[in-house]
Amino acid sequence: MTATSPAPFTLPAPVGAVLARLPAYPGSMLLVTAINFALAKQLPDDVKAILHGKRISIRVRDARLGFDFTWNGQRFAPSQPYAEADLTIRANAQDFLLLAQRRQDPDTLFFNRRLVMEGDTELGLVVKNALDALELPVLDPSHWHPRAVLERKAPHLARQLPALPSFSALFGSRP
Repeated sequence: MTATSPAPFTLPAPVGAVLARLPAYPGSMLLVTAINFALAKQLPDDVKAILHGKRISIRVRDARLGFDFTWNGQRFAPSQPYAEADLTIRANAQDFLLLAQRRQDPDTLFFNRRLVMEGDTELGLVVKNALDALELPVLDPSHWHPRAVLERKAPHLARQLPALPSFSALFGSRP
């Protein structure tokens, strides 16, 4: 984690107002798909047992988005929004991104009141410690570029593709 982080950024209110109109369930489905892909198999059995049946809610304050899910014993599954979750984690979009990129420590965000956990504090500590213990790739958008995914999943196909020009070659560099 870096010692310095970018200045806190909050999405403009009109952006949050538009995002708040999106239906919740598809977003929760996308999030749990990513979580299952990235870390569900790495979770220790004792953590899976603690998570079983727990209602977890992630709230992105500035985007006015919510993601609700549970661990069903096999995987994370999306759910309808909870009236009261076992654990609710709140932060702005930038702070969640910094956490995913491992550019910011959750304790620092917590003590600066930029990350809030409500509900079962023991469950919150289990989640935090489990994430800290996992070997997770840093969330790097270039890692998910279609060509990068193809190179990881089917390198023989990726080698058959012609080289693509760089972004700056296509659009020129900005002054």
